[in-house]
Amino acid sequence: MSGTPPTIPAADHPAAGTGDRPRGVLTALCVTEITSWGILYYAFPVLAPAITADTGWSAPAITAAFSAALVISAVVGIPVGRLLDRRGPHLLMTGGSVLATAAVAAIALAPNPAWFAVAWALAGVAMAAVLYQPAFAALTRYHGPGRLAALTTLTLVAGLASTVFAPLTDALADQLTWRHAYLALAAVLALVTIPLHAIVLRRPWPAADHTAGHAAGEAERRQVRAITRSRPFVLLGIALALSAFAMYAVLTNLIPLLIHRGASPALAAWALGLGGVGQVAGRLGYGFLTRRTSVRARTAGVLAVSAATTAALAAVPGPAAALIAIAVLAGASRGIATLLQATAVTDRWGPAHYGALSGVLVAPATIAGALAPFGGAALATALGGYPALFLTLASAAAVAAVLSLAGVPPRAEPPR
Repeated sequence: MSGTPPTIPAADHPAAGTGDRPRGVLTALCVTEITSWGILYYAFPVLAPAITADTGWSAPAITAAFSAALVISAVVGIPVGRLLDRRGPHLLMTGGSVLATAAVAAIALAPNPAWFAVAWALAGVAMAAVLYQPAFAALTRYHGPGRLAALTTLTLVAGLASTVFAPLTDALADQLTWRHAYLALAAVLALVTIPLHAIVLRRPWPAADHTAGHAAGEAERRQVRAITRSRPFVLLGIALALSAFAMYAVLTNLIPLLIHRGASPALAAWALGLGGVGQVAGRLGYGFLTRRTSVRARTAGVLAVSAATTAALAAVPGPAAALIAIAVLAGASRGIATLLQATAVTDRWGPAHYGALSGVLVAPATIAGALAPFGGAALATALGGYPALFLTLASAAAVAAVLSLAGVPPRAEPPR
């Protein structure tokens, strides 16, 4: 790790053209994100039992294909971020929607596990071009100083993807085979996302705050390399990855823990669902939090709350109402963490290289989140139960909170 590179405070370099905050872009991305997340991510857990029942393929095998797609998305997101900075989201997100449609159709038509895995690998490439990171980059550049309100709106709406598409997918599965359900969803993906990305994102890409030319481009690349190798960037990346693993392992193992504590499956499911309500509430309060806290304090504070709620779930045996309240608070910290991640680059290094820096910063966290369901289940077995798992996850989240304190460049937070 190198020393801290020169920092570009976000407030010092608004993107060009920020006087025009295009509402059409925000509205379109809200629609395409809820659709893309709903079909590429949330449809799978609904259809997975039907896939295994119909094909005889093992549940671990098909889940591994899905997890591999998320890992591929994280890796591909790094060059995608650099391309976004240079070219903007129009062709990238439109092409990503076309590829996503083809990948979902290929998943539906898969005759064997190898085809299924390759189709999910294509879906992973498409995810890098259509899910949160390119949408965040688009809103960050188009909305300039007003980006926080736009990002909050987007995450609030996209947070309803499971609410909309899990029941929709289940209804399709009741009437159709899983293959026909996926083909129907591919049609929805094509009809909704391709035209919106192709038409609404055609507007000019606001120029970043730099001069054109080869020398300027080389200077930008050096600056990006210096930032990504700096101690604050590396430590922040580690903190976000540890936190993501802990949060998503908690999410996927909450129901087994609550059932172990004596809750009924129905009550455990309600606790998980109410955690989603907490997630929305946390995002609604993020603007207030940014006005009242520093970058360092809110990052460490949110990660510390995640650690505390995870430890509480490990330690508190009941009653059920207390466990649900803790789950809601854990959901709130998880919801805020999405916005912490979306604003991490601009809060510390400014918006000029958002795509490139965000792609590198978020990749480890995305991979950690993809590995969390399998890793959490494996740890629960190795550690002898879910309370021990949650205590271990709380420790990881606490380490993340401590590391995040060193993840802020000095000039990003001038003395008050």
